[in-house]
Amino acid sequence: MANHEKLLDALSVLELPVLISLKDLRSRYRLMAKKYHPDINSDNKKMQKINEAYKLVKTYMETYKFTFSEDEVARQFPEENHATRFRF
Repeated sequence: MANHEKLLDALSVLELPVLISLKDLRSRYRLMAKKYHPDINSDNKKMQKINEAYKLVKTYMETYKFTFSEDEVARQFPEENHATRFRF
């Protein structure tokens, strides 16, 4: 799966739009963690997905940019399209 697709999938797991702030991300994570915590809900896989999605989106936002457009993600992860830049 491409990095852009991974980020969009993570945003959908967290039920977030494409344009968000770090504060919005944290508050959504806390809300979902309360709702799907293993002590309250028996679905451990859902909480694991939420944790992974939160970690991925948070890392991207802190390290790179706040936009999730396909062009921006491609610029932040150049190794994904490295081979396509050369003519054969």
